[in-house]
Amino acid sequence: MRKRLYSLLDGDGGAAMWCGRVMTVLIIASLLPLCFKESSPVLETIEYACVLVFIADYLARWATADLKLGKGALSFLIYPFTPMAVIDLLSILPVFNALNDALRTLRVLRLFRALRMFKLIRYSKSASAIAAVLEKEREALLAVLCLAIGYILVSALVIFKVEPETFNTFFDAVYWAVVSLTTVGYGDLYPTSDVGRAIAMISSLMGVAVVALPSGIFTAGMLDELRGEGSASD
Repeated sequence: MRKRLYSLLDGDGGAAMWCGRVMTVLIIASLLPLCFKESSPVLETIEYACVLVFIADYLARWATADLKLGKGALSFLIYPFTPMAVIDLLSILPVFNALNDALRTLRVLRLFRALRMFKLIRYSKSASAIAAVLEKEREALLAVLCLAIGYILVSALVIFKVEPETFNTFFDAVYWAVVSLTTVGYGDLYPTSDVGRAIAMISSLMGVAVVALPSGIFTAGMLDELRGEGSASD
């Protein structure tokens, strides 16, 4: 019974394909309430119906965790902490906000509905490929992220000391450093001194490199992933 359930959830057969399509439709439908400011009986019915299916899907995947992870009884302890299981659980939580009056003030629970979009990764080969690339290249991407954060903090500290009259708080300096590094440059905050402008030019040039580095890493990883899929199909 559990093997059949696992085959339905994560198999390659026609039944698994249709199950994935139904789940994709339900995930998109469950996001409809986010498109409206006010709730309605129809939207609440859609929400409850979708969440019931999501709960059943979560429990079914948990019940077959040993078949997926292959670690015996330990799989049932590990599964709730896997990335997709965490997303599944967080996407279910908003319904408790609607059912319990005491939780209605926790608006953050409603925002978890948006996490349901990430559930589509499980049912899309393209999204799965992207997720696989991010997982494979996580160390390189993390290194680039640390480099960017380090430079943002350093440039913010420097500009905060160079132009205290322009940047009233350190947060203003960090905000400017981020928009400069990403070459967005909204123009609401900008340095006026020669030293400040020099720092701005360096930040813009660094921004080109910081954006190009992860793009190159991701593109190379994606090409490797596509080659791997091509070799497997041959």
